[in-house]
Amino acid sequence: MVRTPRIAPPLVTLIALTAALSGCSGGADDRASVGSDQLVRVQRVVDGDTIVVRTANGTDRVRYIGVDTPESVKPNTPVQCWGKKASALNRSMVEGRRVNLKYDRERRDRYGRLLAYVSREDGLDVNAALISAGAAKTLEISPNTSRAARFRGLERKARSERRGMWGECPASQGSGGSLVLFSG
Repeated sequence: MVRTPRIAPPLVTLIALTAALSGCSGGADDRASVGSDQLVRVQRVVDGDTIVVRTANGTDRVRYIGVDTPESVKPNTPVQCWGKKASALNRSMVEGRRVNLKYDRERRDRYGRLLAYVSREDGLDVNAALISAGAAKTLEISPNTSRAARFRGLERKARSERRGMWGECPASQGSGGSLVLFSG
């Protein structure tokens, strides 16, 4: 008969509690499983496509995947047409709320920001809502493109109905169409 060592229950509880409090998740670090989720609270809205969230480990900047709103706070860049409106729309949808972050293939960009699709607890897809309102263009950066086709369709509809920036901004300021970039 093989005897297996028995760990005392208080020791098991202590190990589990230590792992939970330290944020240990089995070594997942910053790699994401496609579709993995994280529920967080939005601390503040930076601009139309970036937020700061509170996580179990502190705060983190989150850049929305698949959308690009006109600039409103980028250093050495003039405020673009619809930039302030896009920021205000984003603020009205998420500031102070709990949101779900859904990751695609790459979890962070070269600036260290989390990359995520953002949805509210009531199910509103914030990335899609910004595009549908004409507050954002689609931005495809490989490999995070799982919703790109859907977003392109939403942008086409917003443009054809002249919503948001598509109806208010001169062609030279933000109506150049979808952007497709590939990371190397």
